[in-house]
Amino acid sequence: MGPMRMGYTPNKRPIGKETTRRVMSTFGPYKLQLTVVFAAVLVSVTLGLLTPFYLKIIINDGILKGRLDIVQRYTILTLLATIGGTVFSLAYSYQSIDIGQRIMRDLRNDLYSHLQAMSLRFFTGTRTGEIQSRLANDVGGIQSVVSDTAANILNNVSTVLSTLVAMIYMDWRLTLLSIGILPLFAVLSMKVGVFARGIRQKSQSQLADLNSTMQETLSVSGILLTKISGRQQLSMQRFQKENQALTATQIQQAMIMRYFFNLIGLTFSITPVLVYWLAGYLVIHNHDKGLSIGVIVAFTALQSRLFFPLTNLLNIQVDVSSSFALFDRIFEYLDMPQEIADGPNSKVMNPEDVKGEVTFTHVNFRYEEGQEELTLSEVSFDAKPGELIALVGASGAGKTTLTYMIPRLYDVETGSVSIDGQDVRNIKLESLGKIIGVVTQETYLVHDTIRTNLLYGRPDATEEDLIAAATAAAIHEHIASLPDGYDTVVGERGYKLSGGEKQRIAIARAILKNPRILILDEATSSLDTTSERLIQAALEPLMKGRTTFAIAHRLSTILSADQILVMDNGEIVERGTHDELLAKDGFYRKLYEAQFVSSDGTITAHSDEYKV
Repeated sequence: MGPMRMGYTPNKRPIGKETTRRVMSTFGPYKLQLTVVFAAVLVSVTLGLLTPFYLKIIINDGILKGRLDIVQRYTILTLLATIGGTVFSLAYSYQSIDIGQRIMRDLRNDLYSHLQAMSLRFFTGTRTGEIQSRLANDVGGIQSVVSDTAANILNNVSTVLSTLVAMIYMDWRLTLLSIGILPLFAVLSMKVGVFARGIRQKSQSQLADLNSTMQETLSVSGILLTKISGRQQLSMQRFQKENQALTATQIQQAMIMRYFFNLIGLTFSITPVLVYWLAGYLVIHNHDKGLSIGVIVAFTALQSRLFFPLTNLLNIQVDVSSSFALFDRIFEYLDMPQEIADGPNSKVMNPEDVKGEVTFTHVNFRYEEGQEELTLSEVSFDAKPGELIALVGASGAGKTTLTYMIPRLYDVETGSVSIDGQDVRNIKLESLGKIIGVVTQETYLVHDTIRTNLLYGRPDATEEDLIAAATAAAIHEHIASLPDGYDTVVGERGYKLSGGEKQRIAIARAILKNPRILILDEATSSLDTTSERLIQAALEPLMKGRTTFAIAHRLSTILSADQILVMDNGEIVERGTHDELLAKDGFYRKLYEAQFVSSDGTITAHSDEYKV
């Protein structure tokens, strides 16, 4: 069995200029599309700006002077400008959404690819729900930012600047009144953004906790544990507590934004009234001839063009600020070091050229940097091509950890592990995957058909290859008896199959792969005696010509081993053949007699009996 693991936490760091730079870099591959967006935005803003000026002409030069031709002409021009602006607005909206979705796709791909290359240490110390939350919820949470922000910022900034110029051109006094309170809202939006970012981080963290709880308790294994333990009420209480905490945070997140934007809306509703008051005062009291009815109506129209973009800019500022919390959570995972990766000089090993000699040289290993005792200590041995190496010892002695060093599920702390004289750290990981086959004690099948699960061993295998491998693993007849045969869906983690059936499919998968080095981690532990005999018969020809490491408590495996490594507390305390180790009358003999020798002196391995 694998070791108990502590939690794995990415390094936290503050959000700053580096985060901003990295967020901006995600737009880099889409410069051409962004150029199209910017051009469409500028055209849309320009067309939208024409409408107030046309309105001024319609009132002053058309209606007030009785010129119907001017009214008709500029009405048509206003309609054309409005329709054109809408068309270009839709064009840049589509392009910006397309860019945003592609950026989200890239982030998901990068994150998934990075996680695929993480060591087993990461996955044994991190909740599955937490990982899923980063991939789904965090990336999904930035959708509005990457889809709309770039185009919206350009559109709103262009609209605000052009509108301010037009408003100043019409009347600078009304303009000062209209924009006098804007600095106050700029400062307020920055403070709200900082607060909203903290709330967003808290919300996403609580959502990850909730996802983890659901993943743990609603999986097949989790629900089975809950039911057989009678702990449904405890699971419900845990879920309800986390759900309530998330609800409270999300209410707080929503209301802080609602208060902020209602305040802005109230202010922007009052400002036009003040503008009319000032215009009336200037016209009536000061007899200002420059403020015609057309100018006042056009200015009010421009004012409405100003307020909505300003509101959007404040909204974007708060939204971007809070969304940076999600970007930072994504970058935290992307920045986690990949402890096990191909080195610059890694080589490809052709499976056909691999002999299968495995050598451990003074291997030391520990799971945690601060761990005092070594998990493996000074492990050295040589497995010749075609040998069967049996690993025996008490649970926790380091047997599984030792075998995990060969395919680089873990890397040695000191010393080396080599295949045919080549350090595994200098062999490409993809090559190691092709030359090493592993059948673990805990069989994992994906929620798909039996055929798909078998093809994990060799994707290009033919139907004949599948049948041959399944026959060798003594599972073909059972598969053939199923209504859908090899197209039978096995269910979540293979729960539609018995433990022995799952194990035989896993062994068939290894047979199909035909690896040069085979690792059997108690591969027959879930089988009854009859099935075990069939599997052992199938494994014997499979093990010929390839190096096999077998972690087993089965006497038959131990008796046929070319070399037995006896482990205790991470060290190889004895080694040799079965007869040699019995003759030593040491640790192995005590272990052997405790497991297989009955009180009457009969050596028992299930139904097989051997007299002393």
